[in-house]
Amino acid sequence: MQAAGVPVVPGDTPEDQSDEGIRRAVDRVGRPALVKASAGGGGKGMRRISDNVDVIDAIQAARREATAAFGDGTLYVERLVEPARHVEVQVFGDDHGQVVHLFERECSVQRRHQKVIEESPSPAVTAGLRDAITSAAARAARAAGYRNAGTIEFLLEGTGDRARFYFLEMNTRLQVEHPVTEQVTSVDLVRAQLVVASRERLPWMQHTLVQRGHAIEARVYAEDPGRAFVPQAGLLLLYREPMMPGIRVDAGVAQGSIVTVHYDPMIAKVIATAETRDLAIARLTSALRAYPILGIRTNIPFLLRILDHPRFRAGEIDTGFLDGEGASIADAPDIDVPPFVSAALEAARLSAVDGREAVVDKEPSISPSRDTAATTTTWDPWARLREWRP
Repeated sequence: MQAAGVPVVPGDTPEDQSDEGIRRAVDRVGRPALVKASAGGGGKGMRRISDNVDVIDAIQAARREATAAFGDGTLYVERLVEPARHVEVQVFGDDHGQVVHLFERECSVQRRHQKVIEESPSPAVTAGLRDAITSAAARAARAAGYRNAGTIEFLLEGTGDRARFYFLEMNTRLQVEHPVTEQVTSVDLVRAQLVVASRERLPWMQHTLVQRGHAIEARVYAEDPGRAFVPQAGLLLLYREPMMPGIRVDAGVAQGSIVTVHYDPMIAKVIATAETRDLAIARLTSALRAYPILGIRTNIPFLLRILDHPRFRAGEIDTGFLDGEGASIADAPDIDVPPFVSAALEAARLSAVDGREAVVDKEPSISPSRDTAATTTTWDPWARLREWRP
């Protein structure tokens, strides 16, 4: 990357991988620093080194986690740039020497280095900065002789044309957040992967690619933000995807699916597209409010509170946003659900216990009929539940 003229975060991968060798690398790079796993990402095998941290303990913890996650305990050290944004560029190369970029994505809303909300274009990137960072990404892909879809990730320090950016890593695959790029460029990245894998030319050229409008994606996780984001597992009793203009849902579940603890907790992605960022946020908010999922807890209330946060609305976010604001956002009370929803959930619980049909004697707070006694009426809570929207 350095040889290709791509700005790189100061760092070192020492040949001496002993604890003492890594410690000396930290001293050379300077603090604050990050000790990171060489064989993988996603926040696994990463530790922050500041003045009040025991360096050896942090190195050993990072090595153990890297070995467990990737089967490789190799570590590298890099300068910690903070506050910083996470801005990445979608790139694509083919067998015929063509490399293009498909503009940038903003991915700074992260919890424990896992992305939560992504959007394109970035609210912090000006036209001049966009030219610089996308050109650097294309140079990086060419330097690697890269073919097919990939993402060049950068740390962005500052805003405007004078902001500085540093190469972070390259993901040699299609990423979770690729739909926001598809929405603003009107291309099919998956189809293009198949075209390039067939040794054909890319179906578009750089001058034909343009950004139109704004797209924003929220990751729906099976986890409970109110209980330290503990993963959730269970049967999806009700699952209704929002169907409205400008909304796309990519999901891996359906009503009746069983969510297990054996996989990543992400169960769906909701993508909103509109002419402006404010309108895209409004559409995404409406879609999440019209997305009932019962049987497990999800992070949808947490997502709604992020979208409504003044800093997010103003685009004044960095990778530390949820580190500072996340606890208060997660601790906010959930929205109360109607009585018939609670009744349906209780009916499902009872039916799971003794095999009975999911029917209860009466609906709480709602009389079945003025002329019929509630004790003699059988009420099916699922009838209303199937049409319920929060």
